[in-house]
Amino acid sequence: MCGLAGIVRADPRAPVDEDSLVRMAGALRHRGPDGWGLALDPGAGLVATRLAIVDLPGGWQPMAGASGSLLAFNGEVFNHVELRAELAAAGVRARTTSDTEVLLHLLERHGFDVLGRLNGQWAIAYWEPGPRRLTLARDRFGVRPVHYHLAADGSLTFGSEARALFASGEVRAVPDHEGLDDALTLWAPQPPRTCFAGVAQVAPGSLVVWERGRIVRAERWWAPEGDPAAPEADLGALLADSVRLRLRADVPVGTYLSGGLDSSLTTALAQQTSDHPLQTFSIAFADARYDERSHQELVARELGTEHHVLEVGPREIADGFRDAVEHCEAPLIRTAPVPLMLLARTARAAGITVVATGEGADELFWGYDLFKEVALRTLQERDPQRAGELVDGLYAHLGGAGRRGAAWRRSLLAGGASGDPLGSHLGRIRATGAVRALLRPELQPPPEAVLDRLWAALPADFAERSPLERAEALEIDTLLGAHLLAAQGDRVAMASGVEGRYPFLDHRVAALARGLAPERKLAADLRDKVALRDLAARLLPAAVASRPKQPYRAPEVEPFFGAAAPEWVGEMLTPAAFEEAGLFHPDRTRPLLERARAGRARSPRDAMAVLAVLSTQVWHARLCRPRRHHGELTPPRVRIDRTTSTTEVAR
Repeated sequence: MCGLAGIVRADPRAPVDEDSLVRMAGALRHRGPDGWGLALDPGAGLVATRLAIVDLPGGWQPMAGASGSLLAFNGEVFNHVELRAELAAAGVRARTTSDTEVLLHLLERHGFDVLGRLNGQWAIAYWEPGPRRLTLARDRFGVRPVHYHLAADGSLTFGSEARALFASGEVRAVPDHEGLDDALTLWAPQPPRTCFAGVAQVAPGSLVVWERGRIVRAERWWAPEGDPAAPEADLGALLADSVRLRLRADVPVGTYLSGGLDSSLTTALAQQTSDHPLQTFSIAFADARYDERSHQELVARELGTEHHVLEVGPREIADGFRDAVEHCEAPLIRTAPVPLMLLARTARAAGITVVATGEGADELFWGYDLFKEVALRTLQERDPQRAGELVDGLYAHLGGAGRRGAAWRRSLLAGGASGDPLGSHLGRIRATGAVRALLRPELQPPPEAVLDRLWAALPADFAERSPLERAEALEIDTLLGAHLLAAQGDRVAMASGVEGRYPFLDHRVAALARGLAPERKLAADLRDKVALRDLAARLLPAAVASRPKQPYRAPEVEPFFGAAAPEWVGEMLTPAAFEEAGLFHPDRTRPLLERARAGRARSPRDAMAVLAVLSTQVWHARLCRPRRHHGELTPPRVRIDRTTSTTEVAR
């Protein structure tokens, strides 16, 4: 796992400043704490910071190919062993045992048509000096990020994170109001948008090709498909193989254990496969509304793992919030990323730099209550009595707060009619988007702007899909890739140099899940993730295999207000601070903040609005103001300088 960055010029005679590249590498030091490398070509430069996981002595980057190409690669190709054997049979001799070299040989021989053969998670920067072509590509679900900026003179600046672009001195951090609108309504900017003007991100499953000063291609290389021919009986074997591949590393691999079905199943399969004592890591809360430690401890005890528990309270959330926002490079409307950032630090301190987690299962196997809402609205049209009987089973983790009486039931069953292609997500979008009313008038987008952008990005056949299939696609595209795999995955884990791996997002598992009969994901009685639960019943305690979904949540408003509130919160919310950021109107935010200070911002809508305002202020202060500090670097482990025809590799 690494960070990558670089600059390419349209004119090979236009130099790339080495100091700019060094600053870019320094800005990504957290992604690659084990060392870094540098490559210079006429009118081009690449850097890569490294978290050493596979082939510790030999996998240094950027890596040069026989054709003169250069590769900087952030991620893992889990099936590199099998692919290396194929290359060897074709007469290709490898110098290292790294997946980076396997990928380099494949790209040189087959180009980017080879991406479909890769089982992994990655962002790629591949430089071909002959045609002066740079290709940026991203894995199927967008686990690993890559950003870029095209300048007026045709220069392209790129990096794993936007901060690397700003560190180059060639790109300024300026708010992008459509990207911010996405973040305040859809929980994250939707690719290719970011929260920064002029900075784009490669979309999941896509590639961008720059050549001699122009972007000549920007397209998807992968589209999700189901495999109706794959029998459900293959699910256990496929998932076990996915876990096996994701334990491939030259360092120990642990797991995150929430106590829910998905992480517990991942942990059980990892324990069967691991060649070392498996370490598991869990978040606990003193507040019983969020705490799942009894379930975590049950699974750890039954499986015999070496278990670590991190208890997080309001103080830890408040102290870590600004760092989480900075690493996510976008406003946050939930505090959930903060404990996960702290858990990654705990794993790193225990000597674990790779963890397997359960992300993706709820989206692919319809585990969220959002899917149950869609099913109930469809049922309401033909059997309103049965729908009314089932509706109180939703949001059981909220207890009495989740049952708001007859009016709430009617509202839920009527909202987002099944005939509306975006109906499954309208309630969430409009509840979250209420914060837009607090923006300065000149910044307020048209009410339906975010929906128009969503519509424009949908595939042509979207409206013909079933309501549940539409809900799945929207959840994966708008939330999983854009928010969960970033704000609760890559960004907060890599802040401490920890790589997350996601067995449910193996493309083979995903294809099987999409090909399952709908009732094997969500039964008529609203039993969710049916096929997964049946599999888990053979591997886990019954109390876990049948346990209802409890979404991961963390304390939201209380960490930032009251007697124990940290001083920085007040500083972020003064009229002067609002004036400096120029985004929210102080008078419009005042009633909301008064409710928060009085302990009356208790509704989910108020909580999201408070966090949206606070995190946007932090985002602007941390990322849109000029900053000079970047991580300190040791001398590069590899240095390729074709402007002077030298190559140096440290041993």
